This record gives sequence, C-alpha cells and structure tokens, in this order.
Amino acid sequence: MLLLLAGLVVQHPSARPPDLLKRAHTYSIVAYDSATGDLGVAVQSKFPNVGGIVPWARSGVGAVATQSLGNTDYGEKGLDLMARGATAPEVMGIVMRGDPRPAQRQVGMVDARGNAASGTGDSCFDWAGGRVGGQPGGRVGGKGALIAGRYFAVQANIMVSDQTVKNMADAFERARGTLADRLMAALVAGQAGGGDRRGMESAALLVVRPNGGYLGMNDRYIDIRVYDDTNPLRELARLYKLHQLYFFTSRPEDLLPLTPALVRQLEPILLREPVSQPEKWLDAPQGVANQRFLNALANFMYWENYDVRVRMDGKIDKVVLDDIFARRNP
Repeated sequence: MLLLLAGLVVQHPSARPPDLLKRAHTYSIVAYDSATGDLGVAVQSKFPNVGGIVPWARSGVGAVATQSLGNTDYGEKGLDLMARGATAPEVMGIVMRGDPRPAQRQVGMVDARGNAASGTGDSCFDWAGGRVGGQPGGRVGGKGALIAGRYFAVQANIMVSDQTVKNMADAFERARGTLADRLMAALVAGQAGGGDRRGMESAALLVVRPNGGYLGMNDRYIDIRVYDDTNPLRELARLYKLHQLYFFTSRPEDLLPLTPALVRQLEPILLREPVSQPEKWLDAPQGVANQRFLNALANFMYWENYDVRVRMDGKIDKVVLDDIFARRNP
C-alpha cells in the first residue's frame, strides 16, 4: 500500500485506451449523514447523462458511484450485498473480484453504518484516484488502490490533477447544512480543483431517505439529472432550488396565517386565473380565509405544482407565497 500511495505524487500519462470515449470521465462523491441517515451521490462529468450511469442508492442500505468504464452491476449487486449485511469495503472487494475488467473500473461506496471505500483500477486514465473520510487529512489512493474510511468517498478519473479529490473531500467536511447541500459544495470544489480535463457536460444529485420521495411513496428524496449542458453544475444548482420548492414539505417556521390582508393580496390572482380558462379559481371576493377561499387556493396551488405544500388549516407556506408573487411581479 505504501508503494501505491507513493505513486500518487506523480502519475505519468498512460497510453490512450481504445475504449476511452466510452468511459464516463467523472468525479463523484458518495456519502452518509449520521445525523439523518440520508445517503447520497453527487457526480459531474464530460459525458452525457452521467446520472443514468454512475449514481445508485437505497435508503437504509448504501450508495454507490460506478465510473471510468462504468459497470452498473456494481450499483445493483453492491446495494444487494450491503442490504444483506456486508460493509462497503467488503462489497467492493467482492464485486471487483467477480468483474472480468476490474482494471478499467472506478467505484465509490458507502453503507448505512458509515463505512466507505473507494477503488480505482490500474488502467484508468490519468489523473485517477480517490479519497475517503474518517481520518485526519483523509486517506488517498491512486490507480490500483482500494482504500477504506468513514462517511464518504470521493473518486475521479481523467482529471487535471489530484487536487480535484482533495478539494472535494475538504469542501464536504467543511460544509454545513443538509447532506445534499454538502454534496453540492463538494462538486463545486471539485471543478475548482481542475475537474475533468476535457471540460463539463452533465451532472446529477441523488439523495435517498425512507419515505422521502413524492408524497412519501418512495425513498427518492432528491433525484436530479442534467443530461447535457455547457455549465452542468450551475444548472444542477438551479434545478436543486426548484426541487426544494416543489418537493420539500413545509417547515413550521415558514407557515404564515392567512390574514385578511394576505387574502386581499391573493384574491386578484384567484379571480383571474387560470388565464386560459373561462372558469376561474374564485368567482367572487371573500375577504377572509373561509372554506370557499381555501378550496380555491388549494386548487390553484395544485395547478401550479405546489402539491406537497398545500394546506387547509388557514395557513400558507412563506416559500410558496414568495414564489407566487415573484412569478407575477418580476
């Protein structure tokens, strides 16, 4: 292992592999939040629709990022093995031993107990390697190394330098907020470290939690993909804000009483919309938040996709209220 780590100081460019353009040239992070139990993956690449290849996660089980010449079996089989009790480092060893082309793979895994691992095949294109958390300064591994740690693993291939994984690990450990916020901070820091040396094209953010999906029906708390964009990280950040608006439920501190003053502000909208239909949400001013007004407001909010923030208790979410007025008074 010492020889492997020593080799990280300089990676000499290897011969261009014949399947280079088929590989997802990527940097990613998999992570576990011990406070909430959330598990997630964030990834950026010079490859279209990286979100359809690299990120895999299952609430209460683990998260996987499979890249370089991505093997999606690592996601499915890896999560199945973790669900049966194997740790992330154990799973990585198992799936790589059963792979006929392990030298071309790069993978990061974390389980729901916080065990993390990152592995990089020895024929991945330079610069390639990973870093794991749980130790002062983190633990770094280059090509041919499988390293284990705690809470997160970052990995990258075809990077400008190892600064990408260093930046990502440091940013994730310093960042505050939700797991998704910290994963986004890591992605931005990775690009600041040089990122994919061919540029950027796609990105994805996946976070799972039990019953965290739409109306509590699945574990897909956040599942956002940028298929192709000249600035995928900027677009991912924009979509994440939209996701928070449309899919996150109301926080108690954001709830406001529907006072007569607020009703008077909202009624003109309910009296004239939907613009394309003759029948409006409200046919006459009510002046107060009575049942007729609440029904009209609920129908309007469903129409505008604020589904998870609809209420019938005489209150309204300030996040929704701000968005309603911002869209009509730019």
